[in-house]
Amino acid sequence: MEKVKLSQITIRGYKSIASEHPVTLNLQDVTLLIGANGAGKSNILSFFKLLGFMMNGALQRYVEQEGTSNALLHYGVKETPQLSCELVYRYAQGKDTYRFTLAHATEGRLLIDDEKVLSNCGHTSDDVQGISPDYNYRESGLLKSTAEKNIRIREILLQTKFYQFHDSSSNGPLRQASQVDTANYLQTQATNLAAFLLFLKENYPVEFRKIEEHVRFVVPNFREFYLVPNKGYVSLKWYDTSGNDYVLTADQLSDGSIRFIALATLLLQPQETIARVIILDEPELGLHPMAIDALAHLIEDASLKSQILVSTQSKELIDYFEPQNIAVVEMAEDSHTTTVQQLDNEALSSWLENYTLSELWDKNVLGGRP
Repeated sequence: MEKVKLSQITIRGYKSIASEHPVTLNLQDVTLLIGANGAGKSNILSFFKLLGFMMNGALQRYVEQEGTSNALLHYGVKETPQLSCELVYRYAQGKDTYRFTLAHATEGRLLIDDEKVLSNCGHTSDDVQGISPDYNYRESGLLKSTAEKNIRIREILLQTKFYQFHDSSSNGPLRQASQVDTANYLQTQATNLAAFLLFLKENYPVEFRKIEEHVRFVVPNFREFYLVPNKGYVSLKWYDTSGNDYVLTADQLSDGSIRFIALATLLLQPQETIARVIILDEPELGLHPMAIDALAHLIEDASLKSQILVSTQSKELIDYFEPQNIAVVEMAEDSHTTTVQQLDNEALSSWLENYTLSELWDKNVLGGRP
């Protein structure tokens, strides 16, 4: 797999992000978004969901699910008639920049108003290539473009995946049986968790054993998974450490336990199946403090295979990373728009001689407090 990194994203006019005050985020191998509730962290992450729908030819479906263009444009259509984005990808030979604008249309739709790819392979100027819109401007022109650079951009965006494992209820996606033939990748809410684990067991036994080892560390009474298909479906079942052969079900796992199983599966999967960019929303939810240590190491290990963008409220988690890995998201009082400030190692060096990052967050030195 070619080493291509998303180095920067700039968003304008989307939800809490104003057109005149765009958000620019420079991404590292691991980037943590911190900030108060309502500052706009979830809006930044959800933009990657929009990108995913676009690359699957389902932009209009996303708009309808979100509640028309008024719900997506900053303070609605009258205030913000369009939104735009620029993504910069860097690789050994140069960089590719993907730009697009989505404009409000009748019936609450968003149409492709402008779309282009700029490629720079070490030259002084960019090679600009416009993209013809597809399906009467309703979907991205990348879907049918045959230009090499456009195919490259679409493939990378298809490998940018958003994950959220919050719903651990008895009827939630984590605890449900899943079809064995849905196991080629881990789905957004781990709806196919059992099937994907079975896939790893049969095809990547080393990684599967690592997942079991990490689950044993966080869930002391866990021994091993019991994954046996039945009529095309497989359920998440397991053995405990009692030594008997009684099979337990997913309903007999605590909320934190099953969320950690999903996180370990996501972050320990092999290079061949893991996404190029993983967007992860508040992974610490429901985890014991001891599990945060394991989560931090999982994120660090996964960053060798993939870029990781995480939204978090966990003070413990940020202490495992450097200031350069952290971006502070706030809601500007004057403009009522989301802002992002990335931390600087040198500017905080004197502070860090005596305090941890979490202590500086508590003291409001970093910002990101209510």
